[in-house]
Amino acid sequence: MRHIYFDHASTTATDPAIANAMLEYMTTKFGNPSSPHYFGRQVRKEVVDARQQLADLIGATADEIFYTSGGSESDNFALKGIAFANQKKGNHIITTQIEHHAVLHTCQWLEKHGFTVTYLPVDEFGLVSVEAVKQAITDKTILISVMFANNEVGTIEPIAEIGALAKAKGIYFHTDAVQAVSHVPIDVKAMNIDLLSLSGHKFYGPKGIGALYIRRGVKIETVQHGGAQERKLRAGTENVPAIVGLGIAAQKALSELKTEKNRLESLRDKLIQGIESKIPDAKLNGHRLQRLPGNVNFSFRFVEGESLLLTLDMKGIAASSGSACTSGSLDPSHVLLAMGLTHEVAHGSLRLTLGRENTEADIDYMLEVLPEIVARLRSMSPLNEKHTTGIMASEGKTYQKANG
Repeated sequence: MRHIYFDHASTTATDPAIANAMLEYMTTKFGNPSSPHYFGRQVRKEVVDARQQLADLIGATADEIFYTSGGSESDNFALKGIAFANQKKGNHIITTQIEHHAVLHTCQWLEKHGFTVTYLPVDEFGLVSVEAVKQAITDKTILISVMFANNEVGTIEPIAEIGALAKAKGIYFHTDAVQAVSHVPIDVKAMNIDLLSLSGHKFYGPKGIGALYIRRGVKIETVQHGGAQERKLRAGTENVPAIVGLGIAAQKALSELKTEKNRLESLRDKLIQGIESKIPDAKLNGHRLQRLPGNVNFSFRFVEGESLLLTLDMKGIAASSGSACTSGSLDPSHVLLAMGLTHEVAHGSLRLTLGRENTEADIDYMLEVLPEIVARLRSMSPLNEKHTTGIMASEGKTYQKANG
């Protein structure tokens, strides 16, 4: 049986060339970069070089890149660091209802520590309104945090417009760009982004390594105390093998960004068009045009998402119903609910996220098996039976009324 991976939004395979490069820094070049001797000096340059490779990917400078363990830590670092460093100026934070839980749960934690948070709604496509952001600003607002692109439905938010608004108001602007980095062009200077979170395992780097871009001059508090690493903002011995891998991944992503973006958009659009033409009652979630190149998210009426995923897995297809961070939850996606979907429809969602190894043959296979699976699950669904019975009963009453 063939196996196809359509879950790149949850994680990607570490590029084999990157894994091989990392091995050297686990064995022969194993020194601590903070050590003054030969073994420390031997690896210090790689830590510096990787900063530049990351900076090049997002239009920053090397001294604005701070290593973390991944996206969740970067989000925590940004929100808590800005909140506590600037609480004399204000205590109000603006974010959206569809953020990753690394942002939402951090905001909820901050609310317990004297801060107030406005959670802005989004429209049916998952877009937040720039005007809504503007209206939410008060004289106590110190931070706006809006994700660059949603991890579930792929909608790309109006980041440049929000960045310009934040700059004009003198408010720090953070974006969780974990899903966007390497997939769409990002220029933190042109977009007026003050802080940006990214994670290596989302673009073929290793797990357990990420970074937070902090614009030079931003006032931020240290949230992890200990040694003097990362210019005293994030203590802990540097994970040199992972940092090397992250840098190479960033360099490769930048060189391939345009061609890979175009290729994935073509595959994505073919998959969307195929599903819409072959499966009735299939609703595309997210913005049709302003969406990540490899993201396809549909809801199918009268289909339960877990059953759909299990059946796809039996056919060799790995997919998801949303964020991997909430896969153990029985609740429907908070993103889809915020977009106005009912619990019933949200429960029948399917997220397919494409990556480097996916081909047109993969799309053809998906379009071959998915309509059959959806039709079979619908035929067994009590929701579908209830709906059909309701229609028949309604039609029967109409018939009786028409015939006296």
